[in-house]
Amino acid sequence: MKKLILASGSPRRRELLAQIGLEFEVIVSDAEEIMTSTHPGEVVKELSSCKASAVALTLSDEQRDVVVIGSDTVVAQEHRILGKPKDEADAFQMIQMLQGNTHQVYTGVTLICGEKKTSFYEKSDVSVYPMTEEEIWEYIHTGEPMDKAGAYGIQGYFAKYIREIQGEYTTIVGLPVGRLWHELKKFG
Repeated sequence: MKKLILASGSPRRRELLAQIGLEFEVIVSDAEEIMTSTHPGEVVKELSSCKASAVALTLSDEQRDVVVIGSDTVVAQEHRILGKPKDEADAFQMIQMLQGNTHQVYTGVTLICGEKKTSFYEKSDVSVYPMTEEEIWEYIHTGEPMDKAGAYGIQGYFAKYIREIQGEYTTIVGLPVGRLWHELKKFG
């Protein structure tokens, strides 16, 4: 397999790539996140493309056979995209909206190798048990939700509130590695 570069500083994405046995280098993208779409699936494809493209442009001619992986994840409740919370009050509002309901998590991935480029997204449905205000604040005070889309991390403390998942778990964590593996095989 070709050399891989992950265009993300996310420790969760690094863990997922390592989990499936891939060797890679990390070059964090400094791309400005520009969205033209409002559909969550298209938004994550656009954002992953921005990240991968920004890193691909920094590569030398000798590195043109490297595959750059860009990725982005959003949480959506009734097609409304929930980003990272601005503060604890914002986190509370997001979790209040998600508790007792089913929402969607979209992760987009873009692969670039030289002139070849492909983008895709995966979607998983996540159902959350009802939570009391006290439980929501208890979770917020862990600090965990503050750097996460939708104000929660399924792989952490919030896992105890997850009722059901439909779709690939790793999509929710931030990188759908099953689909990624099969797309990477197409790149050689």
